[in-house]
Parts: sequence; structure tokens; C-alpha cells
Amino acid sequence: MQVRKKWKFGIIIFLLAFMLTGCKSKKEDNTIIFWNPLTGDDGVYMDNMVKDYNATDPEYPVKPIVTSDMYTKIYTVLTAQDGVPDLTLIHADRVAGFVNSEMLEPLDDIISTQPEIKAENYLPQAWSAGTVDGHQYTVPLDIHSSAMYYNKKLLKKYDVEYFLDDDVVTFDEMMSLAGKMDDGDFVVNNALLSWCILAQIVNLGGDIENNGQPTLDTPEVKKAFESLKEVADAGLMTPNGEDGYLMFQSDNVLFSTDGTWTSTAHDAVEGLDYGVTNVYAYSPDKFTNRGSSHMFSLLRKDSRSDEKEQGIADFLEWMRQNSLEWAKAGQIVASQEVVDSPEFKDYKQSFFTSSPEEVDSLHVFTYEYYPYVEEAINTYCFDIVYGDMEIDEGLKTMQKFVEDKIEENDG
Repeated sequence: MQVRKKWKFGIIIFLLAFMLTGCKSKKEDNTIIFWNPLTGDDGVYMDNMVKDYNATDPEYPVKPIVTSDMYTKIYTVLTAQDGVPDLTLIHADRVAGFVNSEMLEPLDDIISTQPEIKAENYLPQAWSAGTVDGHQYTVPLDIHSSAMYYNKKLLKKYDVEYFLDDDVVTFDEMMSLAGKMDDGDFVVNNALLSWCILAQIVNLGGDIENNGQPTLDTPEVKKAFESLKEVADAGLMTPNGEDGYLMFQSDNVLFSTDGTWTSTAHDAVEGLDYGVTNVYAYSPDKFTNRGSSHMFSLLRKDSRSDEKEQGIADFLEWMRQNSLEWAKAGQIVASQEVVDSPEFKDYKQSFFTSSPEEVDSLHVFTYEYYPYVEEAINTYCFDIVYGDMEIDEGLKTMQKFVEDKIEENDG
């Protein structure tokens, strides 16, 4: 009798364990694993949005996983086809390379189930950056752009508030202050200098590639560096090696060329009276703010059920309607519905969607080898602008840098 009781008890324990394991497996299968590279404060805002979505009790809840070395891990899991996430947030400049390497799956079928996920409902550059050969490989979350913040106290001190009459500060206007600044004051810092250089290349009618080949040794690139070197030589740019970003927050710099997202940090500085405008340019007729985009995408995965893909589509549609929270991170939300809302206009980055001209100024590079181009400019731009490397030598060095990277990684 005692043996029978033990036997029955064992069966019950086994069945309970089996049921719990089955429930756990089902729960894991119904979870959308979402990788993103948002290691800063922006990751908090993303987590908030995901929590709000999961609070709607979707059949397929989302689990966000912040991955600091995400791109390295992407290559690893794709090669092994083990641990591939269901959904990934990548940058616009990765799309072309990922598609050419067959690392992404098209979203055409997924978004076809959500009729409002379409081009006209997103900022045009953000949407088109994910379009390759007629297929849509991404759905955009934002455009994160370079911006230029101005210190209102210093503009008044130097009587140059008129610089902002047309919302474009020109090189000539900056140079007009040569010899007129107090010791310790500067016209502009060197924050995001590589992005500012890329903007000037576009302003001059140049590009970073031609028929798929990098073009960093061109007259337009040379002119961009010459212009910035002139500003630095005149003592108008913050010294190399010093933190021009903090100098702006300390009321010693008129213009800070950092990102839209840094408005959140500027807001936290007591007594800092500032505004936002476009990155400097040669003329008000042509101005550019270098941008990129965080984009939802599907990495190639051997097994992803139709039901889970529908769950992903539901999440993307919810994000299209409910991503105002992302504006708190200083980002230009890609959803036109959010951009057009009265609430979005309370955020400083709404300046960049305040007119068709401002939207057009947001330039998202989609060149397959853009990451190598930006790395090359980042590596050498300070040496060139501050006179530690001759411009012609620098251009040739950057050109070879990119060509070698292409050969090493893709050749």
C-alpha cells in the first residue's frame, strides 16, 4: 500500500513538472526577443515603451535585451544560427551591407498585415533607408541627427543674435568674430566633428562614394577640411583635446555641434540658456544635418513562426502610434503621426521637422561602406583640422584607409 502511494505521488510530481516545463516552453516561444544597442539613457526610454506595450497583454510580449557589442554578436549568432533574436534594432548605415550579405529578411510580408506601416506614415529618409531593390527591410523608429546648439548669453554678449535670423550660421559669419572673442571664449566646439564634415561635403555637392567606390580624396572633401581648418587656425574653435561640449555648458562657447539627443543633458544644466538650430553651412540656400536612423529589422533566422511574425507586426504598429516616449531621449521620432502631434512640438528636436526644408536637411547616408568612411574621418579629422597633418596627405590616407577596410573585410 505504501509503495502504491509513493508511486502515485511520483506520477503526480512528474506530471506537474511536465506541465510546468510545457508552460515555460510555451511562454518562451511566445516571447519576442528584441536586441538593441541602447546602452545609454535612451535604453531606459526604450524599456519604458516596451513595458507599456506588454501592459496591453499581447499574445507575443517583447523582451528587450541591450547588447553593447551587438554587431559583433550578430555575426556570431548568424554564423551559428543559434541564439538569433526575433527582432533587432540596427542603424541605417548597416542596412545595405547586411542585405548584400544576406543577413536580413525582408519585412514585406509582415508589414502587409498592418496597412498603416507604409512610407507615407514615416519621415521619408528614415523609410527609404530601409528600401533595397524594391523590398522593405526595416521599419524606422527615429532619425537621430547632428544639431547645433547656441548659447543665448554669448550671442547677446557679442551682438551676433542676427546670425540666427535665417536659422543658418555660415562660415563667413563665424569668421567675422576672429580677433573679437574674449580669452577663454570660442565660436564653436569640435563635438561630432566628423558628422559636421560629412554635412559640408553634402553642402558642397559632393558625396562619399561613386558607383560603390569610396570618394574621400575629392575637391569637395578638401574644401570642407580647409574651411574648418580656417576656423581652427583663427582660434575660433575649441582647442584640440579639450572638452568643448562642457565648455558650451559653462557659457564659453557660442555654438555646440552635438546631437539632438544631447538636449536632455543641456536641459539638466542649471542656468544654461540655449536654443537649437542647423549645423553651420556655407550658405542659407543649402544646409545639411547629418543623420542616421534606428531601424527595426529581422535577422535571417531558420525558425520564426508565422504567428510570431504577426506578433512582431503588431508591436511595430503599436510603436508607430505610441513612440512619443522616444522623444524624451532627444530623438526625432520617425512616425509621422507622432511628429504631427502637438505634444511632439514641446521637444527641441521638433525644430528639425518644423518645415519641409528642415526635414529635407536631414541626410541619412546609405552607402554600404559608410561605417568605414566615418571611421576614417573620425580617425584623422582632428589631426587635419588642427594642422598636425597636411590636408592632401590626410585625404589620401583616409581614402586608402577605407579601401583597405573594404579589401580586408569584404574583398
